[in-house]
Amino acid sequence: MKMEPILCESQNPPGGILGRKTGFALVAALMAIWILTAIGILVFTVSTQDLRVSTRLVGEKKAFAAMETGVHVLTRDFLYDNLPASKKENQLADTGGDPNSRYTINTPWIPTATEGPAVIYYTGFSAESSRGWGRSRYLADVTGFNTRYSSVMQVNAGIGYGPVPIGHESQ
Repeated sequence: MKMEPILCESQNPPGGILGRKTGFALVAALMAIWILTAIGILVFTVSTQDLRVSTRLVGEKKAFAAMETGVHVLTRDFLYDNLPASKKENQLADTGGDPNSRYTINTPWIPTATEGPAVIYYTGFSAESSRGWGRSRYLADVTGFNTRYSSVMQVNAGIGYGPVPIGHESQ
């Protein structure tokens, strides 16, 4: 007697309805993994860029504060009759705070014709009068930097000293 196999509903006969869907779960799982990986890479990239921007901004603010300190020191300690004495190199900006924030003041100079006037007349006096009062004008480069964040800020500061007599005989 010959026995024929009995097929149950749970078995998948070749060429049956379920036979054409073999491997679908694997493809769906791989697609889900690819999509989740792409989303993870996107999130990582965006958060890393945000972190870089925030770090750069913190460094620039610290460098700017150090530069402001340098400008304050320049205006406080400026010596019009001894310009090299106003130069400061690699000075600590905040003695009680961040040791990485520093400033440098280059030697001030009298501006050239292309940099603007060397004197500024007070209101009521003019260059045409034989004698007047005004301010002598000087320029100095002040640089603030923070070594921890590798950030640098620089400004060309103008300093006025006066009142000084300005006229044909005093020039």
